[in-house]
Amino acid sequence: MKITVNDQIMKYDGPVSIEKIAQDLKLNQVLAANVNGRLRELAYILTKDQELAFLGYENADAVKIYESTIRYVVAMAMKRLYPQTSVKFNYSISRSILAVVDGYEGYTDDHFVETVEKEVRKIITSNLPIKRQRVSIGEAMQHYQENGMLDKVEVLKYREEDYVNLYACDGYANYMFGYMLPSTGYLNQFKMFTYHPGFIIQVPRAELNGEIPTFVDEPSFGLALKEVAKWGKIIQGNTIPKMNEYASDYQTAVEFVNMCETKHNHQLIELGDLIQNNIDNIRLIAVAGPSSSGKTTFTTRLRIELMSRGIKPVMISIDDYYLQREFAPKNEDGSPDLEHVDALDVDQFNRDMLALIRGQEVTLPHFDFKVGKRKTGKTVRLTQDTPIMIEGIHALNDKLTRSIPKHQKFNVYIAPQTQLHIDNHNPISITELRLLRRIVRDQKYRNSSAEETLSMWPSVRQGEFKWIYPNQSHANYVFNSELSYEFAVLKKHAVIQLQAIHSDNEHFITANRLLKFLKYFKDIDDEIVPNNSLLREFIGGSSFHKS
Repeated sequence: MKITVNDQIMKYDGPVSIEKIAQDLKLNQVLAANVNGRLRELAYILTKDQELAFLGYENADAVKIYESTIRYVVAMAMKRLYPQTSVKFNYSISRSILAVVDGYEGYTDDHFVETVEKEVRKIITSNLPIKRQRVSIGEAMQHYQENGMLDKVEVLKYREEDYVNLYACDGYANYMFGYMLPSTGYLNQFKMFTYHPGFIIQVPRAELNGEIPTFVDEPSFGLALKEVAKWGKIIQGNTIPKMNEYASDYQTAVEFVNMCETKHNHQLIELGDLIQNNIDNIRLIAVAGPSSSGKTTFTTRLRIELMSRGIKPVMISIDDYYLQREFAPKNEDGSPDLEHVDALDVDQFNRDMLALIRGQEVTLPHFDFKVGKRKTGKTVRLTQDTPIMIEGIHALNDKLTRSIPKHQKFNVYIAPQTQLHIDNHNPISITELRLLRRIVRDQKYRNSSAEETLSMWPSVRQGEFKWIYPNQSHANYVFNSELSYEFAVLKKHAVIQLQAIHSDNEHFITANRLLKFLKYFKDIDDEIVPNNSLLREFIGGSSFHKS
């Protein structure tokens, strides 16, 4: 049997694991492999001639396997130390995981976390094998029932297949809805520390080539996540089974959708109050957020909210200040970097904004994307009580608005902040939600396939890490654009596109990962979604935009 690795041929007499091949090649930074376009865990056994590429800490899919395994081991350590407790993992600030413990009579203080970390490191040092087992749904339910993991029992009720995979390690068995590392000894990098109401777990990140990011406490986002946790209590749970309970009946689905929409309304009212109470100072309202956060609809709704209070913001398009492509900064390959802040005429933007704030008449530019040049746009003069509103990737970047004093700027960061879970041990990534939104929107409005959207996504993410996340701390307000019911609506639009991606396609790995958890959601019909909903920006039918 011949295994080809980067043009190097390895010969074996019989079936061989990917881990064994990595060991034979003396590779020690390997987490998974791409085998003919399929993501495979290191324990996978090859039985015929194959081509494979090893994946390490620089690969997002491989790092997801690392993260799943650390969650597994932490849950295992908790089971050993405090069998009467349960732990729930949430994605948290600074790209970390927040573990919240239920059923513990004491405090999750430094001593508690040190005890858990000591047990985790003991399990890792022991280098215990983690073995995948295929069992029937009934066997899995019985196992979870006996071990108090009732949330997992509920999820399995919606599984279409009659079997499920469990991963077993030294008498402990669990499933993290993803692949695992072959043994605990691979977990050589992580950090744990106390952070109310539980403890933080940090793991290597692919965008940092396997480094663990510096933890930055972000009060605005911490408050937003606190509100998310409060929302979870209001809806009496934030797992898929609870969402399906709402979706199981038309009337309860209508009520749930409108509860979520009312949450958005309350945020808009709160934001409107903050701006109105300080309107004498605010001259610029800036809105930014990562891709598919719902910025367009949000900005429109915020403008209407302010208009209802007698405040009439004037929208200024940052895009109209693009330089011609030949004057934009260059990428490494020599192509224009149109996401760079210096791809905009920053000096002219500052001059125009400052002149408008001073009450001067300004003729704005208009960028014609068909010819790639700026033309003369409309002439504007603002009254004293008319703030400027801008929206875009660089809206919170102080360089773009350097001429405007900070006390005259009100910065809004918008992004979905969700703590929705498949079950207590398996949170759903915010990034996955935004990607699904974009897949649905691109097909609806741009006639782009899921494959095309997935091809662009790494570049989109790279721009977010470079230009959006470093400036999010400048926000005066974080608007949570998540709608807890939206997976049940997006599912029907996304699944058909994701299923069209063939197994030999380079994006099959991502498509398959999304399909794995989408299949558990019950559908909610589009007709229930209000026509002014932020979700309409993605599925169509918005009252703010002609379809």
